[in-house]
Amino acid sequence: MATEHSKSRLDRVVAEARQAREAREKGYREQALKLYPWVCGRCAREFTRANLHELTVHHRDHNHDNNPPDGSNWELLCLYCHDNEHSRYIDAAHGDAASDTGNKTTTYNPFADLGSLLKNKK
Repeated sequence: MATEHSKSRLDRVVAEARQAREAREKGYREQALKLYPWVCGRCAREFTRANLHELTVHHRDHNHDNNPPDGSNWELLCLYCHDNEHSRYIDAAHGDAASDTGNKTTTYNPFADLGSLLKNKK
């Protein structure tokens, strides 16, 4: 038989769990999951409750404080596409290797002599 102390502790845990759920539902991830279909906006991979944790909310303007209630700054992306998007954003912000070299092109061709090497092998 449950003691009064354990019953009050259980009631407190249940109340805290409900409050946490309500807070999450007010968060932008829960809002985005209600607004948009559970599909990656880039690769079109579909998600179910079983793998929903792999679907992320991407802020289009990269500002995590910009969360309009209509979801216009959000898009759902899978983990892989989300990582790719942020990598592209970082590369663009810092410049890529081509811009660091002044857009010089290389003249080295590693396969230039491949035909003669294959002929000599026979």
